[in-house]
Amino acid sequence: MKNPMRSKRVTPGPGQESVWDYPRPPRVERTSAIIEVRFGGQLIARTDRAVRVLETSHPPVYYLPIGDFAPGVLVPVEGTTHCEFKGAAGYFDVVTGGASSPRGAWTYPTPVRGYEDLSTRAAIYPSQMDACTVDGETVQAQEGDFYGGWITASIVGPFKGGAGTWGW
Repeated sequence: MKNPMRSKRVTPGPGQESVWDYPRPPRVERTSAIIEVRFGGQLIARTDRAVRVLETSHPPVYYLPIGDFAPGVLVPVEGTTHCEFKGAAGYFDVVTGGASSPRGAWTYPTPVRGYEDLSTRAAIYPSQMDACTVDGETVQAQEGDFYGGWITASIVGPFKGGAGTWGW
């Protein structure tokens, strides 16, 4: 039986993208958008050299060059997870000005072929930051926080991640 939530694909309007048009396996795409991350009351990252990972049913995940984070903000921690497409992920605590987000960022230091652009970049869970912006627009975090997607007005769903969506 078809999942009833999945059948409610939102038709994108002018200037919008549907996450249901994104590929599987995911695609890595460079973007020149200005990405900013604020945490602990501070601007901890700003770049125009990010990449987006686009995967069916998920809002984009933005990966920022590690060198574009403020010094000392990303603290490597033990442990890894595995993505069937990208390989082994390593994690960082995000720490600044008395604020800490355990495992609030991740990277793929030695990704599988096709995902090499991720090796020098880190992604951030927007729900764990004060704010993340894309070209000045504050993003909404993907529900469920498992995937770390960034939702803007230019992205339509429905989005995987919330209750009842795991089987999509």
